[in-house]
Amino acid sequence: MNTREVELSGHIIDSLILPKTLDIIMDMGGDFQILEFEIGKKKTDISHAKILVSTERPDHLNEILDELSEIGASISEIKEVELQKAEKDRVVPLEFYSTTNHTTHILYQGEWILVEDIEMDCMIVVDPHEKRAFCKPIGLISRGDLIVVGREGIRVSPPERPRGKKGVFEFMGSDVSSEKPLMSLIQNIASEIKEIKERGGKIAIVGGPAIVHTGSAPVLAQMIREGIIDVILAGNALATHDIENALYGTSLGICVRSGESVTRGHRHHISAINEINRAGSIKEAVEKGVLKKGILYECVKNDVPYVLAGSIRDDGPLPDVITDVIEAQDEMRKYAQQVDMVIMIATMLHSIATGNVLPSKVKSICVDINPATVTKLADRGSAQVVSIVTDVGAFLPMLFDELKNNEDKS
Repeated sequence: MNTREVELSGHIIDSLILPKTLDIIMDMGGDFQILEFEIGKKKTDISHAKILVSTERPDHLNEILDELSEIGASISEIKEVELQKAEKDRVVPLEFYSTTNHTTHILYQGEWILVEDIEMDCMIVVDPHEKRAFCKPIGLISRGDLIVVGREGIRVSPPERPRGKKGVFEFMGSDVSSEKPLMSLIQNIASEIKEIKERGGKIAIVGGPAIVHTGSAPVLAQMIREGIIDVILAGNALATHDIENALYGTSLGICVRSGESVTRGHRHHISAINEINRAGSIKEAVEKGVLKKGILYECVKNDVPYVLAGSIRDDGPLPDVITDVIEAQDEMRKYAQQVDMVIMIATMLHSIATGNVLPSKVKSICVDINPATVTKLADRGSAQVVSIVTDVGAFLPMLFDELKNNEDKS
């Protein structure tokens, strides 16, 4: 039999890491023996377990260890991390280590070094001169980069489900359902936002055009104006329909106030793009007095950065849209590492794309009328995301009202 000892430490019972560990071992055809198990008796105490994992084949054992590392298990017998050079640009060694989005350290030259800019599905690159480690997607790998390979010398620390009640994030890992108490969730999210802003943290919105379609654009615009939102990550659609709404009062040719179709309204979003093209950019349209209100207007007036990533479906697109998707990813990465909370609203593909570049320590909330959106986020590794299945047109006004109530109480 091939065996290795693994260790678990933290609130491993409350966070379900211990039963998940045993399930993975058994589901993958391995066997286990619990060698040590210490249970924390107080809420502040941590628990510790040492488990012997055994399989008949060494390659099978490595597969199990890879799966266990993703939920925070570490190998007891610690060895130095193994490095190999990239033979050419965008090519990594065959045994490369693929990162999770959890906080990760590597053991290099006798020290545990934090892997900077962590995100899922990337490589760990080591700078031996500065003794630093970085997360890099395969598209940014350069010939000669020192790449971490294998499983040795890597420690992953996923966020733990806190003991006791901890606001909205006690729902981490719960099933996707439209039957969760919406008002209670919104109250808790508002409290989290207030706490983040009080300590100088940053909040991002990942938004789809339904924010405009449902009449919530003025609410989001006001949240930007009042300093609640610090970054907007979106596509051409949100920006185009926000500008269409600001110029013509419609979204996809439908009057936002009455919900009725407007004569020749189908031209409005193209006209909106045309007006911005004529001005030169969204910022120039604001400066020239062409664009006088809306989400993007408030971003320009309040120096709130926005990243608009292109899609094959786009009309136009607007001149501010980044049509190279890899360039758009890199721009999104700059802000993903800076924010403390991300609220994803009514945009499946953009939410998944953002989830892919977010560290798991960033508090994340996904709001969508379609349960499949939040399910797909979790399936692709963004397990830290709290899901809210509801109408986005109701969510933003309720959240803003609750934030104002919190402000009044304080």
